[in-house]
Amino acid sequence: MENFPNNNESDETLARDIGAVARIGAVPAILHMICEETGMGFAAVARVTDLTWTACAVHDDIGFGLKAGGQLDLHTTLCFESRAARASIAVDDFSTSPTYRNHRTPALYRLESYISVPIILPDGEYFGNLCAVDARPHEVSNTRVLRMFEVFASLIALQLDSVRKQSSVEALLADERRTAALREEFIAVLGHDLRNPLSAFNATAELLCRRKEDELVRVGQRLGRTVSRMAGLIDDVMDFARGRLGGGLAVNIQCVADLGTPLRAVIDELCDANPLCTVECDIELVEAVDCDRARMQQLLSNLLANALSHGAKGAPVTVTARLANGQLVLSVRNSGKPIPSEVLTRIFEPYYRPSTSVPGGGLGLGLYICKQIVDAHGGSLTVTSTETDGTVFIASIPQRQ
Repeated sequence: MENFPNNNESDETLARDIGAVARIGAVPAILHMICEETGMGFAAVARVTDLTWTACAVHDDIGFGLKAGGQLDLHTTLCFESRAARASIAVDDFSTSPTYRNHRTPALYRLESYISVPIILPDGEYFGNLCAVDARPHEVSNTRVLRMFEVFASLIALQLDSVRKQSSVEALLADERRTAALREEFIAVLGHDLRNPLSAFNATAELLCRRKEDELVRVGQRLGRTVSRMAGLIDDVMDFARGRLGGGLAVNIQCVADLGTPLRAVIDELCDANPLCTVECDIELVEAVDCDRARMQQLLSNLLANALSHGAKGAPVTVTARLANGQLVLSVRNSGKPIPSEVLTRIFEPYYRPSTSVPGGGLGLGLYICKQIVDAHGGSLTVTSTETDGTVFIASIPQRQ
């Protein structure tokens, strides 16, 4: 059987369509059953477009000579007319058919019987035809045979639609894997290429701070604060990237004998960095606490830094921590103008900063990371903001029983 070259459709597209049919496990059985039920010697699923006819799957008992991937000149097939009319064509005997006895298809391929039923996808796309031919006459135009072909064609159409959707999902997954790889590279850049120059800046800051000249010391201290802020921004972005990449922040929950000490160290550090601010500390943790100590320090640092930044100037910020009802409850409260309700609903979103935020105040990741830390501990983080009680963030971390 001669194959006609396809100059109008890409090999990739045809390979995709042939592969889609090949992924339908029932197709070989359907073609075999068609031949058994009708007596026809050749059956095929064909991809039929405006310009081409391509066999996607075949069952050949008569040596017709066409294999999957083989093509026929579209205009030598009745599938061309079936596609144009979007209707089935069935001929029991070409020699006695008033419509098709002079058609060139039976003469060219030496056929006597023929049936072709459209395969139309659920979205209305014309995929091709389910067809069968033979060199001998067969009764294929009766209602029973036509109905069988229509049912099989509908089944193939549904399966093709499913295969295409699955392929789309697989393509999206492959794209997501590529995106994940880029995220990993991004994290590597942040973790290595950006931290190296920061280390050099920090070393310079420390060197300046050791000098006797007051002006150089002030420059060194200012540079050191800038390095600390940049390092904090890098940490926030890395945590954000890791959380999105791995489905949440990783935590190492252990039994911490004295959590109060590392929490007070965070408060002391932020008080040193903000000498004009007052922090009232009420930490009562005499029992061991189940948590990730480093992440709890990060949680308090972010919440306290947020309170010191946005609270009323001169008003104290209150930090409390205690065990109650099987929960570690950590709260940070500041006075000041209440947060608008429309802002409260979005306050834990990544990169969200209200329009009233001061430029240069950060990336808007601090509170998002706080929420991720609490979620990773299986807890909850809430916020309330009123004129009388101020703004209060409360993290509740469940304890092991």
